[in-house]
Amino acid sequence: MGKDIELAILFADVVGSTSLYELMGELKARDTVAHCIEVMKDATEKQNGTVIKTMGDEVMATFPTADCALGAACEMQQTISSDPSLSAGDNPVSIRIGCHFGAVVLENRDVFGSAVHTANRMTSQAKAKQIITTSPMVERLSEDWRSAVRQIDVATVRGRSDEVAVYEVVWQPDEATSMLPTIQWDATRGSVGRLSLRFHGREVVVDETHPQVSMGRAEDNDLVIKGNLISRLHARIEVNRNKFLLVDQSTNGTFVQTRRGEELFVRRDSMQLSGEGVIGLGRLEQPGSNLAIHFNLEG
Repeated sequence: MGKDIELAILFADVVGSTSLYELMGELKARDTVAHCIEVMKDATEKQNGTVIKTMGDEVMATFPTADCALGAACEMQQTISSDPSLSAGDNPVSIRIGCHFGAVVLENRDVFGSAVHTANRMTSQAKAKQIITTSPMVERLSEDWRSAVRQIDVATVRGRSDEVAVYEVVWQPDEATSMLPTIQWDATRGSVGRLSLRFHGREVVVDETHPQVSMGRAEDNDLVIKGNLISRLHARIEVNRNKFLLVDQSTNGTFVQTRRGEELFVRRDSMQLSGEGVIGLGRLEQPGSNLAIHFNLEG
């Protein structure tokens, strides 16, 4: 008889394992994949997880909490990416990870249900060295871990009529020195300042206490802006290493016009904001226009 339970589900697999056999030869490739699987299993056990099954170059595991799942995912990535023995010529071996939190049916040491399909879908969304997760996972993370995720996209999942918000977990130290729970801020770094965003008489502030603001058509954005060229989750502004970054995640890109008249464009990438100017979602906006977002960096 199956048992209904809520768990974090994680899938991790070796990227391009088929090509490893061509690059390394049968024996070394097999040993390399086996070593990666052992790293995945060890990280799972250290974080109170359960390895449900291994399938060739892939591991499926469950965890009692979202924090445990991300702890294991980050350890997997860090261990494998830092191992100099795991390389095929000039190509280092890498893994990709997807995870989700939801209700599953636990039966005969296996788990079933739509949450499993969603977690697997997140793995297919991930690139090499990425950890991808969903909003149900993010909602269950502790405050420290939540600061290590950033929304990057939306995706459709088999069996669901709605779209799922997709988040990336930033685990590499050179990407986010202070984002993981084990790393502390240096108290001597000083204040990051304050970025003010104004749209239709409303002000939203990005600062140390509110380090991320989202913009787009979806109603759950911090700034909801409607327009034919604007994506549901169009862009966000975040604090990163004492800088304010505009991160575009849209189809049509994001435009910035500075006070000096300089016109900038970013699409599926990021740029640093400074001074003051106007942000346009999907097209260039002039100061005072109906869809212009005015920004001003203070301090």
